[in-house]
Amino acid sequence: MLSTASSTSDYSKAIPLTIVTSETLAGFLKQTDATTKNWLNANHFTAAPYSFSLVPDAAGNIASLIVGARALDDVWLLSHLPFALPAGNYRLADRSMVDDFCASLSWLLGSYQFSRYKSSPVKTATLFMPSSPATTRAQQMFAAVALTRDLVNTPTEDMGPQHLAAIAEQLAAEFGGTFNEIVGDDLLRENFPAIHAVGRASHRPPRLIELRWGDPSHRRIAIVGKGVCFDTGGLNIKGAEGMRQMKKDMGGAAHALALARLIMQMKLPVSLQMLVPAVENAISGNAYRPGEIVSTRAGLKIEIGNTDAEGRVVLSDALAYAAESKPALILDFATLTGAARVALGPELPATFANDDKWFDALAQAAAITHDPIWRMPLWQPYNEMIKSSIGDIVNTGGPQAGAVTAALFLEKFIPSGQAWIHIDVFSWNLKSRPGRPEGGEAQSLRACFQMLQTKFSG
Repeated sequence: MLSTASSTSDYSKAIPLTIVTSETLAGFLKQTDATTKNWLNANHFTAAPYSFSLVPDAAGNIASLIVGARALDDVWLLSHLPFALPAGNYRLADRSMVDDFCASLSWLLGSYQFSRYKSSPVKTATLFMPSSPATTRAQQMFAAVALTRDLVNTPTEDMGPQHLAAIAEQLAAEFGGTFNEIVGDDLLRENFPAIHAVGRASHRPPRLIELRWGDPSHRRIAIVGKGVCFDTGGLNIKGAEGMRQMKKDMGGAAHALALARLIMQMKLPVSLQMLVPAVENAISGNAYRPGEIVSTRAGLKIEIGNTDAEGRVVLSDALAYAAESKPALILDFATLTGAARVALGPELPATFANDDKWFDALAQAAAITHDPIWRMPLWQPYNEMIKSSIGDIVNTGGPQAGAVTAALFLEKFIPSGQAWIHIDVFSWNLKSRPGRPEGGEAQSLRACFQMLQTKFSG
């Protein structure tokens, strides 16, 4: 945990933590006391990234903590420590060495655990940091990351469409926004037929969740998140292995809710519209079928080549609705394709943009925040792959370039001249690393907020 409310006495009693890199280790050893130098040499401490050494005093108590680092601006700088260290209080020995925001966020990310269903959460070590705008900002950023992770980690029984709606409603109430949802057959009356078609087979009705916030005179930003709370694959049912983690198929919605929280909490001067088409892709007698033609809000007719390509179908209505307000940017998050993972693996979100200036702003933000993205092409010749013989477009694009054809499908619902970024996120850590435990993950969230903060607060 991170503490910013300790007394001066408690702070001074905390164990001092010094960060060194392989480049600064020799200088540190020359300046430090003989006990520390001899201890580190005896233990062959090389300042390797994510290493540490607890230095004892003459009585055998912990006198200091020496931490190895790759770089002092590494967002995961201290993330390996909260669970690895003995329980106790620690502090930075020299706060001038590392930015308060980076140190605080790094420690907080390393302290994360999903304990909702655990009888005894694990206790972590505490880092004392003086209260400052930087530590407050780190706590706010961590809260958004933790929200994303918590939502993705929660099993579908407790995170269905109605639960996503309740979270959006809570955020609206907390930050002074307005909440609205269109549920069940009302989707047909309000002209959201594609969302209804995908979600109608579930015992929990589909819905479009909408949160609005901010001064309407400010520039509009529309954030859309895919909210498929569980994906069986529909009648094109997934195999057991492919279905195992499909509680995470609402990862796009989790990102959208968390980014909306940051925008509202940080009071960005924007007019925000957040949209989540929330459904379960279930199997029953009224499930939508392969070969059907599904209508959309935009008027295009979708031929269903495979019911397991449902995310792009529900997003089509939400994107068309978002575009009606002519926002400065439409930004969507979606756990959309396995093809993106084949191309880039689990750690790099595949990012598509129809506007170079907006993408360049996001790329710069990703570099600043160490929150990586990778641009993929909206390769127009591949539109041939999603032509339908009986409709306007088909929701499958063949065995190749699946992430690209999915993005091209979504682009059909973005009007000409409308700036748009689509991020195909995995929303999951396959294995645990410092600050990134196995399970739900926020990917590109920090980069997207940095981009918006730069663009709209400059």
